Amino acid sequence: MAEQEEDFSSLPLPDRFQHKVWKVRKAAYEDAAKQFEVTPDEHDPAFRPFLNDPGLWKGAVADSNVAAQQDGIAALCAFLKFGGREGCTRTRGHTISSLVEKGLSSTRAATKASALEAILLYIELDTAAPIIEDLLPALSNKQPKVIAATLAALTAIFHNYGCKTVDPKPVLKILPKPFGHADKNVRAEATNLAVEFYRWLREAMKLMFWGDLKATQQTEMEAHFEKIKSEPAPKQERFLRSQQAAMARAPPPGAAGAVEEEDELEAEGVEIDAFDLAEPQDVLSKVAPDFSEQLASTKWKERKEALEALFTVLNVPRLKDGSYDEIARGLAKCMKDANIAVVTQAAQCIEVLAKGLRKPFGKYRSIVSGPIMERLKEKKASVSDALGAALDQVFLATSLTENLEEMLEFLKHKNPQVKEGTMKFLIRCLKTTRDAPTKPEVASIAEAAKKLLSESVEGLRAGGAEVLGTVMKIMGERAMGPYLEGLDDIRKTKIKEFWETAEVKAKDKPKPPPAAAAPRAAPAAAPRKTVAKKPATKKPAPAPSIYAQEAPLAPQPTARSAGSKLGGPKASGLTTPGGGLKAPIKRALAGPGGAAPPSLASPRRPVSQAPPVEDDAPALPRLGLGRGLAGRSLAKAPAPNAGPPAPPRSPPPNAGMTAAERAELEELRLDKDRLLRQADELRQERSRLNSEVQELKNQNAQLIEDHTRDVLSIKAKETQLVRARSDCEASEAMCGQLRREMERLKRALTSAERVNSPPAMSPGRDGGNEDGGIYRDAGIYGGAQDNGRNAFTSNHTRMSFTSALSEEKENTGDALVAQYGRSKLSPDLNRNGRTSAASGSGGRGSPAPPSYRNREKDATTDAARRAEGANGQPVESWKRAAEVTSALKAKIEQMKARQGISRP
Repeated sequence: MAEQEEDFSSLPLPDRFQHKVWKVRKAAYEDAAKQFEVTPDEHDPAFRPFLNDPGLWKGAVADSNVAAQQDGIAALCAFLKFGGREGCTRTRGHTISSLVEKGLSSTRAATKASALEAILLYIELDTAAPIIEDLLPALSNKQPKVIAATLAALTAIFHNYGCKTVDPKPVLKILPKPFGHADKNVRAEATNLAVEFYRWLREAMKLMFWGDLKATQQTEMEAHFEKIKSEPAPKQERFLRSQQAAMARAPPPGAAGAVEEEDELEAEGVEIDAFDLAEPQDVLSKVAPDFSEQLASTKWKERKEALEALFTVLNVPRLKDGSYDEIARGLAKCMKDANIAVVTQAAQCIEVLAKGLRKPFGKYRSIVSGPIMERLKEKKASVSDALGAALDQVFLATSLTENLEEMLEFLKHKNPQVKEGTMKFLIRCLKTTRDAPTKPEVASIAEAAKKLLSESVEGLRAGGAEVLGTVMKIMGERAMGPYLEGLDDIRKTKIKEFWETAEVKAKDKPKPPPAAAAPRAAPAAAPRKTVAKKPATKKPAPAPSIYAQEAPLAPQPTARSAGSKLGGPKASGLTTPGGGLKAPIKRALAGPGGAAPPSLASPRRPVSQAPPVEDDAPALPRLGLGRGLAGRSLAKAPAPNAGPPAPPRSPPPNAGMTAAERAELEELRLDKDRLLRQADELRQERSRLNSEVQELKNQNAQLIEDHTRDVLSIKAKETQLVRARSDCEASEAMCGQLRREMERLKRALTSAERVNSPPAMSPGRDGGNEDGGIYRDAGIYGGAQDNGRNAFTSNHTRMSFTSALSEEKENTGDALVAQYGRSKLSPDLNRNGRTSAASGSGGRGSPAPPSYRNREKDATTDAARRAEGANGQPVESWKRAAEVTSALKAKIEQMKARQGISRP
């Protein structure tokens, strides 16, 4: 046995890793771990066999012997810890599945701990995405213990590295599946993982899987969440190697910069927004094709229903970028709607649109911001709250700089309600922005706020003080001192009160002084003296010299280019103004006897967009000439007959970058300045165009309003004209009817006179009446004409009226006959001066009332009795008939005058 053990120990480690005896493998694992621990660095030869054959670790991790497996996984941990990133990337594809199935689910605690440590080391050495991708398939394993162990490993990963280092989206997508598993241990580990997610993500994590849980599970999860809501925000416990390297380069913990960075990290927190977890959704195809037509409907309910449907479509966590111009313009138009329900719903649509798009929404900001702030005049709380929420989301999708100009304009609005709403919006923006305003922006904000301090409304004055106090919190008390000059002590006290209580997220960081770059230029003076003292060489240079090719690169006196921040490249041995190298190089380049040098200079390609260089400035070398023949220093050019070579010149102190790099840096800085100027110009142009667009919109709105008013006025005039025409037609019809009635009355009167004109009068109805005898005894008509003519006036008048009425019934179909038919029988006027027929009583076909018939009968009887007066002679009844006729004519004239009808 002893001989066998000696033979085993003499075998190489890779062979022992694959030995059939488990004790040999176990000893090999232990030896490998010890060797890895004593290696000086990750490039030690001890790692090479395992890097060349990473499959060795697959057998070690999945060793059939549990004791050997424990040491094999421990050896893998040592290999990863000391082997570096290359060992991680080459071996993880062979070991992760075995670590999950054989290591995490092991019954040995040490094996499980080593397997988990190996997984965490794989993440630490590189990134977490490949490891998470390899772990997720294990959640579909048939064995519940493997699923539970994988969930526990995921919980440990997120607990150590956090949700900012490890992307939680892939795990959140499949988290509902373990919650529905039949094994209680799997469900318990899923609950632990969800609680860990809640520690980092809070309510944002519910977006991905909460709807797939049962109601009882949701209730149980809410109970777990309540326990950890009061806990402080979690912090990352383990860091990636890349993060560790960055932290090593950071300032020491006590330095000011480190303190500021730590404060920022603590203030920023680790809570992740749901927007970062959600996938973009394309909703434009779900918007109704006739959305614009629905918004243009005259019924407010239809407009509101269209906006509600749009809100349902847009209310998703994240929207895919697309063309939302038509929707934005429609929502901006709805801000002018007369119905506040439509305005509120449109504001909610703008809120979800800005929330779902974030940065891409910036191109629609100018369309909706102005109309929203213009509508802040509404006093109803529900409307103002909806408008404020929409403005807040618009700001979160953009920045303070983009919104500031428009806000300052609306702070000058004539409506106090709009002023107050804009002021509150500005205060919210200052409190939530993470970018401190620039000095010009601070000046404009301070100027607008000081104007608010002199307002007559208390709310505006307090708001102006709060604006100044919030800006002071961001910029600092000293920086705001000049802007508070001229204010009285009461206002300053109020501003300082708001300054003390304000909570902001932005802090102004003073820029480092530009003098920090000055010490780098100082060491460049030493090489100048060295080069200047070099004696002139007399050796003739060889004709085809490489230095002749570099002739265009001969150094010239340096001239500072205009607009440069660094003042040109730093001085070196090749750029010494008036140095002793220039003349020797010219003589070296010249031929024997001072002949002109051959024209062997290669053309030099200029750097794109390089600044203009003066004639005496040196030509800057190209990048990439640090090596090779073209990059050799000209100071080493051999010259004939120069005697012993001069001692080598010491290189200039390293200034941090080469001359070419400095030149390129200078070019980049010039380009940056130029681009900044262009950006400022474009920003001013955009502001001007936005102002013009807003002015044109206002003019367009005014024209639309004037047009609407004119259309309504025209419609009102048309309505009046139609009514006047209708009244005119009715009057004409009434006039015609009255004419016809007058003609009938005239005819009736003529026929009555005609009937009474013969000398012999027909007897009455009774036939045996004494009147007939009386008239027969008279014998003549001349002397008793008056008495004889009117003896039967009443009877004949009644008969002629009746005949005229019957003739009217037969010959006319006028619509006013029924209205005026009774006037022919009873022309008496009522109290208002209208006839009974005109007042609506009776009609053309209705019989005369009994009272009328009785009066008619009584009048006939009285006329007959008067006709049989004293001495048997009739009374002058014809005069009575004439009076009645005259009265009737007078009443007809009164009716005509009342109706405005002229006499024909």
